[in-house]
Amino acid sequence: MFAVPGHPLDPRAEGTNLLLKTGATLVTETRDILETLEPMAGLNAQAFREIQHPSHVQHAFDPVQSSTGPPAVSDRDRSSVTSALGPHPIDLDEVARATSLSARDVRAIVMELDLAGRIERHGAQLISLRPAAAVTD
Repeated sequence: MFAVPGHPLDPRAEGTNLLLKTGATLVTETRDILETLEPMAGLNAQAFREIQHPSHVQHAFDPVQSSTGPPAVSDRDRSSVTSALGPHPIDLDEVARATSLSARDVRAIVMELDLAGRIERHGAQLISLRPAAAVTD
């Protein structure tokens, strides 16, 4: 059994922290799992290293190996998404439909708005504009 530790004061982490107290294997990185499973899988050292560092895997966010990056969104797209938002929660898919933007572009813009503190999240995919007085610049 494996468990990822959580902050001791966070009630959401009680379950995993209890598992760790009762003998679960502490996991903070992939290597922790692989080292535990290596003897059970009967892997030799070379096979184990290949699992840890596969030479044939292309990393999706490696700028050297990948030509895809974050979507390029325009100020017009940002304005369109902001206009589609209001004080009442709206689903991200509905924002995409209302703006005729791709879900990927909408998510990128929403992330920017979230980082700027301009939206509130209401669970699932629901978001709304934060009242202007609550925005701190």
